[in-house]
This record gives sequence, C-alpha cells and structure tokens, in this order.
Amino acid sequence: MAELTALESLIEMGFPRGRAEKALALTGNQGIEAAMDWLMEHEDDPDVDEPLETPLGHVLGREPTSSEQGGLEGSGSAAGEGKPILSEEERQEQTKRMLELVAQKQREREEREEREALERERQRRRQGQELSAARQRLQEDEMRRAAEERRREKAEELAARQRVREKIERDKAERAKKYGGSVGSQPPPPAPEPGPVPSSPSQEPPTKREYDQCRIQVRLPDGTSLTQTFRAREQLAAVRLYVELHRGEEPGGGQDPVQLLSGFPRRAFSEADMERPLQELG
Repeated sequence: MAELTALESLIEMGFPRGRAEKALALTGNQGIEAAMDWLMEHEDDPDVDEPLETPLGHVLGREPTSSEQGGLEGSGSAAGEGKPILSEEERQEQTKRMLELVAQKQREREEREEREALERERQRRRQGQELSAARQRLQEDEMRRAAEERRREKAEELAARQRVREKIERDKAERAKKYGGSVGSQPPPPAPEPGPVPSSPSQEPPTKREYDQCRIQVRLPDGTSLTQTFRAREQLAAVRLYVELHRGEEPGGGQDPVQLLSGFPRRAFSEADMERPLQELG
C-alpha cells in the first residue's frame, strides 16, 4: 500500500499547511512523529503560524548547493510523476492511523500535564505545610516568651513585696530602738493628781491643765480595738509602731502599712504628723 508523505499526512490530519511545513523544517525532516511532537508542544505559541525566514531547503543548518537544488527539483518532479495515486480506502486507512497517532500524542500530553499538575499540587501542599509549621513555631515562641515575661514580672513583684516587708521590719526595729523597746511592755503610768479646785466662780478662770499622759484607743479594720497609755510628749509614730506590733498577722503573710485616722473631727494623719507629739495633735 502506498504511503503519504509526511507533509500530506499532517495536512490530512487537519494541520494547516504552513504550520506543517514549519514543523517539518524545524525538526530537520526527521519524520511525522517528530513534527507532530513539535506541533503539539507549540500549538499555543503566538507565532506558530508565522512563516520561517529560512527557506525550507535549508535542512539541519546547511544550505543546498545549486547542483543539489537541481537534483532535488529533478527528483521531486520525477517522484511526483511516478508517485502512485492512493485509493479512497487507502487514504482513509492512512488517515485513520495518523489520527490514532495524534490521539496517542494527545493522551501522552494530557498525562504529562496531569503529572505536572499533580506535582505542582504536591509542591503547593508541601509549601502550605511548611508555612503552617513555621506559623506554629512562631506562635509557640511567642507563647514561650509571654510565659517567661509573666514569670519575670511575678519574680519582680515577689522581690518588691519582700523589699517592702524588709523595710517594714527595719522601720519597726528602728522605732522600737528609738522608743526603748516595745511600747506595749511599758508599765501603765500613775493616775494624775487632781489639781486645785477653785473656791468660787468669782475667782480667776481656771488655767488650762497640762497632762503628761494620754490614753488612746485604736479600732482596727476587723473590728477589734487596741488601748494603750502614751506620754503626751511622745510622737504619733509611737502609736503607729504600737499598732504594727500588736495588730496580728494578716492572711497570706503580707502586712500593709498602718494609716491612722481620727473619727471626730475626721482626719487622716500624714507622714509629717508622725513626728509631732500627741499633745500638739490634741
């Protein structure tokens, strides 16, 4: 059975003549399969239908000589004259084989594209997993830094509380040393002697009596009270020291600084008042 030429076969399969000639020329006339591979790979190129700048006689980079051109023309004409004419059935059979070959090439191309798509999907998933792992590591690092920051702040807070307790203890020791030991251990002073009583209202107004002792009752926030006698010339700091030494331990071991208030008239004593004598404060 006579065979069609590669160019005729490509045209029979539906490829444009210019595109088929270009495919054969660029593949070095190595056969229909090489030309079909080129056509399948470059069918989406924008310049696929542009004609070649090099004449089709330039095969594999060599320009034919004049004698070769003449020989080719003569042989071509002779071949054209002696080429057998295919019957309709032979042409259909050969076209069927070419179409099957085209379908096979198309399937191979689709399989290759599917493999490439699967590979791209695997790469995308792998990159997504790596990104997720990196994000998780970043979150873990942030949580670890936050936990370390909380531990550091807690340690600083505990150290600050410890410094406050130590300062309170030093203040207590200094006040106890300044006022001769615990104020609560002082014996109660003797009762003051009564002063002279004026004989009649017509006499001179009585002079203001000076007291050298005073008895103070302190009510604590929990409702209990402390009562102690102090010298009138003692500073208010002695009363605060007495309260600090006798108020008892608070739950948790922490002790807040003592602040003294008077009920009537309502007054909050400042740190400057702690150095003033009780007699002056009334």
